Amino acid sequence: MLDLTVIPYSTFFILLLSFLVSLVTSLTNRLFTNREQMKAWSQEVAAWRADSLKAARTGDKKLMAKVKKQQKHVMQLQSKMSWQQTKTSFIWTIPLLLLWWLFLIPLYANAGFVAYLPGIGSEWSLNYALWYLFCSMLFGPALLTRLFGLGMGGD
Repeated sequence: MLDLTVIPYSTFFILLLSFLVSLVTSLTNRLFTNREQMKAWSQEVAAWRADSLKAARTGDKKLMAKVKKQQKHVMQLQSKMSWQQTKTSFIWTIPLLLLWWLFLIPLYANAGFVAYLPGIGSEWSLNYALWYLFCSMLFGPALLTRLFGLGMGGD
């Protein structure tokens, strides 16, 4: 049986675990987010921002009045967009905390180092929390969103 607390098994296990958590989170985000609505809201906000910049640069009082009139609506859209992007975080907060508290912390509490940074050597050893954080940033939303077409744009 593999000892998941010993390098290199611990290194690859946490790498795989962080990838799977990021993948499931990204897929959940795709399932619970209305991508077409988000795209439409983003375009509307971008158009308003362009008008706002144009009004500020040119000093066009008529355009500035129009921009100010639309500002409350745009702020509401931005709030809705923020909520859409945050829903997945609320869904996964408790399961991720349970993963950490019931599995990772007990497993790696006395393990010491679980990974060495590639190419740097043993002087850059990482414990399980830092290695998981590093891997999560590696496999974070930006990479998986592009890799699997999970963004707000078209498929």
